[in-house]
Amino acid sequence: MKKESKESVTYNEASNTCRPAENKTQCVYLEETSTGVVYSDKELPLNRTYKSRLFEMIFSSKKELLELYNAVNGTWYDDPEKLTINTLENAIYMSMRNDLSFLIDSRLALYEHQSTYNPNLPLRYLMYISNIYSKMIKDFNLYGSKPIKLPTPCFVIFYNGLSEQPDRQILKLSDIYEMQDKEVFLELKAIMLNINAGHNKRLMEQCKTLRDYSIYVDKVRGYAKVMGLEEAVERSIKECIESDVLAEFLRNNRTEAKSVSIFEYDEEKHMRQTREEGRLEGRQEIILELLSEYGEVPQELENIIRDQEDYEILKRWNRLAARAVSVEEFEKEVYKYLADIRENSGEKNR
Repeated sequence: MKKESKESVTYNEASNTCRPAENKTQCVYLEETSTGVVYSDKELPLNRTYKSRLFEMIFSSKKELLELYNAVNGTWYDDPEKLTINTLENAIYMSMRNDLSFLIDSRLALYEHQSTYNPNLPLRYLMYISNIYSKMIKDFNLYGSKPIKLPTPCFVIFYNGLSEQPDRQILKLSDIYEMQDKEVFLELKAIMLNINAGHNKRLMEQCKTLRDYSIYVDKVRGYAKVMGLEEAVERSIKECIESDVLAEFLRNNRTEAKSVSIFEYDEEKHMRQTREEGRLEGRQEIILELLSEYGEVPQELENIIRDQEDYEILKRWNRLAARAVSVEEFEKEVYKYLADIRENSGEKNR
């Protein structure tokens, strides 16, 4: 059974504008039957089909979300009930979901948290906003003479990955176009804000919850370097509660916050390892491909290349393979290099 989120939309005839009606969200299930796909209205189940993120858990509260919005935009809204949250929860594509999207004062804000730098986020945002707008205007006449007024979008990425990034940068859809034309006919810009400890200090001063989140993540990462992950998370939670850092949230959601923190850190570590493995395998394949132009590569030599996990050594062998005139010449140099390493290692151990 597949599901599609379906939101009621209010229409202002005088201004020809549309926006989701507050508190009028229903869920429509697409049921596959022997005669095809049929629609049936059913109550939306409470359990989600994806693992919640800590960032999303914290800012799913309207109060915290409004605080974040004010800090990002320099506004002073004080009524959280003015927010209409309409996050895409696997709405159409099971894998297409942004962290937080909401309406306030006819502005549509889409917020996403990222622990890795991703230049494709503007493209993903284009998919998100297309999805949201298409649901908003599905009952309107796109061929009419009156323009359909849409909420003004804003795209913000909250980044706390390990690679060094500036406090603020703009990611553009046009940056990933194959042809960089002088005139761009379709553009989407997203602001990426670095929320790691020590970055965007003014933003952190204006949003205590965001600052607290940054402190908590920094603690977990720091302790995870010197102790087991579960112990690191538990210690971070304890210290944060004692020092009034996300204290209320962590007290009320301690078990789930701990579980999600462990999951996120493991996932982050796994992604780093996967990227590193991919980088090593890519370099190994390049070396073997270069050598194959000179003839068959002996199995023992191939095993040596594939077993090598030092990227700098692989880079050196890559240059060597590019200069070599035969597999035998490369093989001789590799064995000589490995013998030198063993000899140097033996001298150090004496």
